[in-house]
Amino acid sequence: MKIAIPTSELNMVDSHFGHCAGFTVFTIENNAVVNKEVVASGEGCGCKSNIAPILAGMGVTLMLAGSMGEGAVSVLAMNGIQVLRGCSGNIDQVVKDYIDGNLVDDGTCCSHHEGCH
Repeated sequence: MKIAIPTSELNMVDSHFGHCAGFTVFTIENNAVVNKEVVASGEGCGCKSNIAPILAGMGVTLMLAGSMGEGAVSVLAMNGIQVLRGCSGNIDQVVKDYIDGNLVDDGTCCSHHEGCH
């Protein structure tokens, strides 16, 4: 399984998917992280960028995010990527919490898209 997280420069979950510095992609096997790589953000707003097909092409099936608008959720879903919102903190801990079954989507929706929709 591959999980992507919108990431700030400090290895923290970026609270706004559409404007993050990049994405960290974790490869999970047997409930353990076996690889971690960084993918640069596409140009423009996340829901209008080409990041969803890029991540899907890498095999990503889950996005652990902070806040994300419904447009971005839809674009990711059309590319086979499920979204779990409401994540925060260190990205390694967030992935561990997911693996341990301690994360649930809280539906946190971004409402300030400044032209993204």
